[in-house]
Amino acid sequence: MRENRRSAGAPMGAFCLLAVLAGALLIGAGRTGFGQAAVGPGTRAVTPAAVAAADAGFDPLVRSAVREMSIARSGVSATARSRYVSGEVIVKFARSADFDVLEIDPGADPEAVARALAARPDVEYAQPAYLRQALFVPDDPYFAEQWNLAILNMTLAWDINPGAGDTVIAAVIDTGVAFFDGYIEYEAGAFTVDDVWEYPALGALRIPFAAAPDLAGPDRFAAPWDFIWDDEFPVDLHGHGTHVAGAVGQLTDNGVGAASMAFNVRIMPLKVVAGEWDLIFGAIDECCGGSDADVASALRYAVDNGARVINLSLGGEDESPVIDDAVRDAVGRGAFVAIAAGNEFLDGNAPSHPAVSAAAIDGAMAVGAVDRALRRAEYSNTGDYVEIAAPGGYVARDGSYDGGRVLQQTLSRRASLTFLLPPSLYGPPRFDELVIAGRQGTSSAAPHVAGLAALLMTQGITDPAVIEAAIKYFAVDLGPAGRDDEFGYGLINPHATLRGFGLTR
Repeated sequence: MRENRRSAGAPMGAFCLLAVLAGALLIGAGRTGFGQAAVGPGTRAVTPAAVAAADAGFDPLVRSAVREMSIARSGVSATARSRYVSGEVIVKFARSADFDVLEIDPGADPEAVARALAARPDVEYAQPAYLRQALFVPDDPYFAEQWNLAILNMTLAWDINPGAGDTVIAAVIDTGVAFFDGYIEYEAGAFTVDDVWEYPALGALRIPFAAAPDLAGPDRFAAPWDFIWDDEFPVDLHGHGTHVAGAVGQLTDNGVGAASMAFNVRIMPLKVVAGEWDLIFGAIDECCGGSDADVASALRYAVDNGARVINLSLGGEDESPVIDDAVRDAVGRGAFVAIAAGNEFLDGNAPSHPAVSAAAIDGAMAVGAVDRALRRAEYSNTGDYVEIAAPGGYVARDGSYDGGRVLQQTLSRRASLTFLLPPSLYGPPRFDELVIAGRQGTSSAAPHVAGLAALLMTQGITDPAVIEAAIKYFAVDLGPAGRDDEFGYGLINPHATLRGFGLTR
């Protein structure tokens, strides 16, 4: 057990986490541990609710591999298999009251056979046994406003693969996730902001938490862990991680909230990014962010505990060999990693790590952001490490441009971020109020790619390098022809990617 070194009333300086959580997060702030004994600064006691209640430059070899895998999986061409049943034609003879289904050679072309039969004088019509698809449109009330899913044609992708499956675990390495129902006891000391604003100590607190109703479900969360508090309760004290988790796998077609990419996956909440409340409650003595050691440990933990898709909506300007090594290890052990490319374009476009390293790792992808008009979001980093683009949204700071925000369920800022209020209005937070809220950033773009990887994983495409190759190959080219530094290989194309593997049904 490591002791908290921060004394109550120590100056905090300017709060910093809100600024960096507009999308990709900062890495590098230090932390201390926690004690699990009596509740005090840096400790907490947890009470569950049940107890409380009682082609573009595409490598030709990779292109060939994708094509061969498509043919091998389907047995015939993906187009043929997707359009009709092999080995059958439907015929209506002129003197018959009903149609007949005739068996033909499975290798024969049903359209050619149907044309030949239709030319006979005793045949009224003949046709292949075409396949019709159930057109899945989820009933989530906010789905009509989710432009991000519309520009990806997700209803067509879901007709091929409806939301992946619970055999795939997606790890969200972030600020935590709203996955817990119950109470947690904290000790909140006094603090000062910018040597001006003095906030009083709140003392011992019993804080309510609720699992996000549009994210939680039976056996939905796998092996959660908090690398800030060193326990199994990685609760979200900010809202960023919950929003990101929702973009990967928010429950869909349940008549509640919004939809998501891969709504049947299991979510692994891993908390590595500390925020203001973690500081106020004494878990850390510097604000704010996640240490490289915790991020690297979370990557290894995720794979050790079964995650096959990992989302990193975080970043920083400093290189990190320990994180790079952990990403390579995760990919080498079969996990695909999506990494936010960074939101620094308007502030100098400093390269963001670990996204920079993803370009050299087959099976990890650096993800830039586009808005609803398929323009690069103005904050989204550019550079030779950007590999792919996905919806992240962009609304100008002055309101002069509205490129949309990504809607998902997350914590109510009004209830949870009470430290933003003046000292006279400051009080205990609540983490049991969830809302549908719009966010923007490459943090919102990356989970779209993680969700697509989960769809492919469910279909049996389990090699992270092949998943990356397919995502690039079937992307919609944006900007200059071929790969470019703004969009990488282009916008992800879930429907075409699934079709390209012969998975259309």
